[in-house]
Amino acid sequence: MSQSTLFQSGDGSQAWLGYQPMAKGERCDQYALYSNIAVTKSDDIIQTAINELSQGIEGLLGQPAIVSEYAEGTSGILLGIFDQNGIIDECFAPEVRSAVGGEGYAIKTDSSNGRITIGASSSVGILYGAFHLLRLFSTGCAVDALNIVENPINQLRMINQWDNIDGSVERGYAGKSIFYSDNKVTDNVERIRHYARLLASAGINAISINNVNVHRVESMLVTQPYLSDVARLAAIFRVYGIKLFLSANYASPLEIGGLSTADPLDPGVRQWWHDKAAEVFTAIPDFGGFLVKADSENRPGPFTYGRDHAEGANMLAEALEPFGGIVIWRCFVYNCKQDWRDRSTDRARAAFDHFKPLDGKFMDNVILQVKNGPIDFQVREPVSPLLGAMPSTNQVLELQITQEYTGQQRHLCYLVPQWKEILEFDTLIKGEGSTVKRIADGSLHGNRYSGFAAVSNIGDDTNWTGHLLAQANLYGYGRLAWNPELSSEQIAEEWVRLTFGGEEQLVHTIQKMLMDSWEIYESYTAPLGVGFMVNPDHHYGPNVEGYEYSMWGTYHFADCYGIGVDRTIASGTGYVNQYVGANVNKYESLESCPDELLLFFHHVPYKHVLHSGKTVIQHIYDTHFEGVERAIALSDKWQLLSGSMDERMHKQAAERLAEQAEHAKEWRDRINTYFYRKSGIADEQGREIY
Repeated sequence: MSQSTLFQSGDGSQAWLGYQPMAKGERCDQYALYSNIAVTKSDDIIQTAINELSQGIEGLLGQPAIVSEYAEGTSGILLGIFDQNGIIDECFAPEVRSAVGGEGYAIKTDSSNGRITIGASSSVGILYGAFHLLRLFSTGCAVDALNIVENPINQLRMINQWDNIDGSVERGYAGKSIFYSDNKVTDNVERIRHYARLLASAGINAISINNVNVHRVESMLVTQPYLSDVARLAAIFRVYGIKLFLSANYASPLEIGGLSTADPLDPGVRQWWHDKAAEVFTAIPDFGGFLVKADSENRPGPFTYGRDHAEGANMLAEALEPFGGIVIWRCFVYNCKQDWRDRSTDRARAAFDHFKPLDGKFMDNVILQVKNGPIDFQVREPVSPLLGAMPSTNQVLELQITQEYTGQQRHLCYLVPQWKEILEFDTLIKGEGSTVKRIADGSLHGNRYSGFAAVSNIGDDTNWTGHLLAQANLYGYGRLAWNPELSSEQIAEEWVRLTFGGEEQLVHTIQKMLMDSWEIYESYTAPLGVGFMVNPDHHYGPNVEGYEYSMWGTYHFADCYGIGVDRTIASGTGYVNQYVGANVNKYESLESCPDELLLFFHHVPYKHVLHSGKTVIQHIYDTHFEGVERAIALSDKWQLLSGSMDERMHKQAAERLAEQAEHAKEWRDRINTYFYRKSGIADEQGREIY
């Protein structure tokens, strides 16, 4: 199947790389001056950059680009690596060249010669520079005086696929896997190639291609004949500067290796992993390493043998170290079989309690992957106190692009504002200014490895993400991982212009819908940071007591008097004590605890007065009624955009927004009715509650 058949204009399949034709005029004439592409020296990645520029120019200007080797007097776009050609070096001052890092680039316009030069220290820098220039073209920016130097702020900018080899996707809301079907690696590589394009254009440089819950067949991806197919996928991502990782089954020596144990201190187990690493790196010389979920939610791990996480991770790290590979070890570890009757047990404490005592015991090529919050990607929860709490240990921040608890890509919920709030949180671990973004970029503790990882939200749906507008979360994650200083508004506007074009009313409307959506979703779902209240297993839709008497440790303790989890030092689980300095006092005290997190940290009466001046119960009623009205307004605003985009794209989102408006009513009625019946306190405004 040809790429033109797979990815058609107007159906969402090209995502933000649609390169819509520009109207004739000043900008079009300006860009046409740069329809020649000249290169001083090429390789596979630079050739990818040339291909992307050629495709973009042809799509935007309606004329094919001309590609040639650089010759004196050539105008257009010039590409080259520093210190390999004097022409490139002459375009940039020495201080500019020295400021460009391994993945960075510089872009400069020389109007007198009709030339835009992209210079970099590496081929992948050229590719990122090419995508930057195309972004400027596609969003209608002036390019007659460019003088840009860009480096990614974060070293690792990773996507975690939760794809299973049978073709299903765990917590996937956009169709089946693009990587696997029927227990095989797919032969349809064009869709994977286009995904690599999307990721690279947003700045992603690493991907793990299988679910962290590794089943027996997926465990065989590190063996032949599967390994040859994995190597084929690695080659696709390689030319887009993306390094391939695999999620590994900790019990592989036992389950597929013929050994009687997976004990990390057993010499035979250690040798098995050494041999396996050598086999993988022979097939994929630039293989990234293993992502591991161990001793979590019934996954095997070192606890079985009386070993700790450091001993388990280090065993794998030793095997990978000779080849330059790394181990990414997830910190999502907690007791998933706890007794709901025992209020002293607190799932929120688990990651910190498990890992903090192990600081400094991990090898240097181990990275701990820490979820942004202590529970599980809720619409509102505090920042995990484990982030930055291990100064002698590499860490990356884990986010979830797929909307498991934020509407499952059937509701609009633009997550970049949430992520920005997390990144700006000051942990105070080394005094003021110890923000999460400085932990993620490695500057706070000077760690060898650091960065971002996130669970992907794509599948084989035509528009990749099920909800067309959910593409903004994938794009926004990549842009934020590249540069956390970008604003939520800026990222939203970029994505809208790239995807839908530059008509100003359309841009303003969709950007505003995106920016309002997180607050709207939160308003009609679980209140004041209490979390969950969803249907067990699939997690879609309201079920106030769905997990209240379960073993999973996600409770709200609502009774006829009040609601919330007491996590204070004085009278609760002591979770608050995992924070540092003024953050302890802020969360411990009812007077200073932020309203939006009140029920996460405190059990309070329904008539407790919030900082807003409302009681808890009235806040619940008001936000749920208002949330429905605002969800309906989202659908209405979208309807007004009919005719301003391809009707197929408009219909995709219209159907999802209509469902959201109806489903918000179900949330409203279930939540409000539950708390009215629990508390016996009527709505001050006398609205209908059942």
